[in-house]
Amino acid sequence: MAPRFGVVPTITKAAVCEANVGLAAGNRCISIGHKTHVTRATLMALSRVGVEYLSTRSVGCDHIDVSYAKSVGISVGKVAYSPDSVADYTLMLMLMAVRHAKATLRRADAHDYRLSEIRGKELRDLTVGVVGTGRIGTAVIDRLRGFGCRVLAYDNRHKTSADYVPLDELLQHSDIVTLHTPLTAETRHLLDRRRIEQMKHGAFIVNTGRGPLIDTEALLPALESGKLGGAALDVLDGEEGIFYTDCRNKPIENRSLLRLQELPNVFISPHTAYYTDHALRDTIRNSIVNCLHFESGNT
Repeated sequence: MAPRFGVVPTITKAAVCEANVGLAAGNRCISIGHKTHVTRATLMALSRVGVEYLSTRSVGCDHIDVSYAKSVGISVGKVAYSPDSVADYTLMLMLMAVRHAKATLRRADAHDYRLSEIRGKELRDLTVGVVGTGRIGTAVIDRLRGFGCRVLAYDNRHKTSADYVPLDELLQHSDIVTLHTPLTAETRHLLDRRRIEQMKHGAFIVNTGRGPLIDTEALLPALESGKLGGAALDVLDGEEGIFYTDCRNKPIENRSLLRLQELPNVFISPHTAYYTDHALRDTIRNSIVNCLHFESGNT
């Protein structure tokens, strides 16, 4: 895509770090992926080789200390991409959760084709609570209307025509809670033990936002005891170094992940909701455009 914009990028598979900042020497702008945790030491090193603008190919900036970057002369920009990628995936996870798809597929793979004693649920009979109504949360709400279910929403700003309620009320009345809020100091462990205890018995949690929005140590006993009906998680606290890595022949140190994957009512996928042709085109294009705007002084 770069030639369309008259750009000749320097590309490396390695994540940006102190050891490879020399690759950026002579360039004011760099573009990084959402899985790259950029340390303060790396930001300082980038500043020293002349980098003034860092474009992250993500909606969130929780992997970058933006305030520190600014203090060393580096502006940070993020990108928008097709919200439909994550919204479609979120609806798929909801349907898989309420139809107990993981257990059904496990039985079918073992050639056990009997019906389960646990029946599925239909979305039109359920109340879905959407936490965070930015572009992705709004796209999820738009899709849910087609299923005829009741939708509750929580956000500091009321951006859609959904029925907005306080978070505690949303948790108490929702059969499914889906998370689409950015990860900040205020939203870290948004679903902690107290809030999980507030949820309806048998409710489901879907998370395609950021893993640390949920306190996994509080989630596990709620799932194991039957307090919650299940969870579908595309992101997980502590996923770094595991997701996007071939772990077939090496031990996994994240014990919570292993416990979650043993449960028949928990579906785990490796941070893949955004991963579509359309969304990736948007991400790359907008990252290049951000850098060009910075170079031309339009930011």
